[in-house]
Amino acid sequence: MHSIKLPIPTGGARAWRRTLLLATLPLLAFAVRGEAAEDRIELRLADSLPAGHIIAEKMTKPWMKLVGELSDGRIDFKYFPAEQVGKAKDMLTLTQTGVIDIGYVGPAYISEKMPLSAVAELPGASTSACQVMQAYWSLAKEGGHLYANEFKPNGIRPLFVAALPPYQAVLGSSRDIATLKDLGGAKLRASGGAQHMTLDKLNTVPVRMAPPEIYESMSRGTIDGTLFSFVSVESYKLTSLTKTATVGGNFGTVIVAYSISERKWTKLPTEVKQILSEAGDRIVESGCKAFDDEERAAADRLKAAGVRLVAFKSDDEAAFIRVADEVANAWAADLDKRRKPGTATLNAYREALMNGR
Repeated sequence: MHSIKLPIPTGGARAWRRTLLLATLPLLAFAVRGEAAEDRIELRLADSLPAGHIIAEKMTKPWMKLVGELSDGRIDFKYFPAEQVGKAKDMLTLTQTGVIDIGYVGPAYISEKMPLSAVAELPGASTSACQVMQAYWSLAKEGGHLYANEFKPNGIRPLFVAALPPYQAVLGSSRDIATLKDLGGAKLRASGGAQHMTLDKLNTVPVRMAPPEIYESMSRGTIDGTLFSFVSVESYKLTSLTKTATVGGNFGTVIVAYSISERKWTKLPTEVKQILSEAGDRIVESGCKAFDDEERAAADRLKAAGVRLVAFKSDDEAAFIRVADEVANAWAADLDKRRKPGTATLNAYREALMNGR
């Protein structure tokens, strides 16, 4: 073992203390840097969204930035977009097992494990992204109906949620759509579940396919169109193929919850949990407004590009609402039969929508 010998200075005790301090400063600096490095927290976040997707640009990236600001840089992220870690259907498992810390959990992709969350994807109940997101968020947070009955049993908790603006019927065929009845027989891509039930009741042919396949299918005439928000029409480059689209209705939507495992959550310091929670509340509020603004702007751009936007008249609107109610009630009854709280979830969601208006 080697000892460090300091030269004995002249000038008495004060000079000796100064020499000792200068000798130990590098060690003190190293200790401070080491403590700061250990104090930093890096979280791995993954999703399946393509570059430029509205959820990533208006919510995911701003949320990470906000967390960094609230924590003064203490919390940092490694972001893995575009299925770099896994596909959308795998995100729940990847989050539960700790392969990633925060995952993009889309209930539509794992309906067997999170069937109740589809309540926010039902048609007809809302007319804006803010209505959907704020109602769903109030139920998904700790203490909420969906947290207790869906997130907690799966060992995860949502940090923030996102819902696309309500879907419209977007048609690329030359079919002239003026009334609800005119949709009969049209082959429309839908994401499954309630959207399929809705199209069935409207005598429309639902076709299930992944979003990246829509462009080719519409261009070839394999399908007549799709159920999509207008921002998604632009994201998937469908503007040039679109001839007609409905406005003012709600054929459903897609909800996702960026979630962390309870096991990881319990290991985080209290102040970190508070920062993540505050950032979640703030980004849901700002993100939903940005989504609704973008949807209105996208509608204007579609109209400028020659797309005919059709608003159903009062009789058709009432008929659509009746169909939407039938779909919602059937959805709830089916879950009740499976010993899941379908009706209780539907009632809780409808109440949350009313409270948010």
